[in-house]
Amino acid sequence: MLKAVFFDLDGTLLPLDEEVFARGYFKLLAKKAIELGYADPERFLLAVKKGLQAMILNDGQKTNEERFWDVMSEVYQKDMTKDIPLFDKFYLEEFKETISFTKPKSDVVDILAFAKNNLPYVMLTTSPIFPKNGVVSRLMFAPMKEEDFTYITTYSNSRYSKPNPLYFKDVLDKFNLLPEEVIAFGNNTLEDGEATLALGIKCYMVKGNIIYHPKASHNFEEIERDEIITTIKKEIELRK
Repeated sequence: MLKAVFFDLDGTLLPLDEEVFARGYFKLLAKKAIELGYADPERFLLAVKKGLQAMILNDGQKTNEERFWDVMSEVYQKDMTKDIPLFDKFYLEEFKETISFTKPKSDVVDILAFAKNNLPYVMLTTSPIFPKNGVVSRLMFAPMKEEDFTYITTYSNSRYSKPNPLYFKDVLDKFNLLPEEVIAFGNNTLEDGEATLALGIKCYMVKGNIIYHPKASHNFEEIERDEIITTIKKEIELRK
């Protein structure tokens, strides 16, 4: 029986070019850092990128949030966690300007409504490298809202990151789901495709912003965005 769908966000539910988005995001973040008294924005961004890498390589001993701020504190040789509220505010305010680097589609409303009406669990399995405010702000672009999902991965509730299969296993375990009870939709053949395949989860690549990662060794079925609902219908029937 199909019980859950895992949706990636960036490049899947929210169409965007990840490189363009990242450049715009880091530009806004550097500007904010200067306003907060970080005189060298290049040093600040280097620290952030080191923190991102620490989250990607997280071994599960700490949350991604803890890993990130450990690195930031190490770089600046002081407790950086005091600045968390300041950056949480950034993700609710200035970060929203990154909507200009995305291409929201209103059909996501119908996609999520269908999933919610037909499956017990609708998960947003977006790379857990952002605080919750950063994820919620991007949801609003589409338009989506937090209540559209049973569960949303953030850097606070995750101990692993894509492409580590343990990231997806954590979500399975939290909801007592088996791989055969889940389908996934993503746009990265390594981070979404290989990581779910390693657990036995079937993953579809949604066309438009597919990233064919050089480390991916399998081919994944590709579908058009307007085929997401029919694909869920098909999987529900197949798994009755």
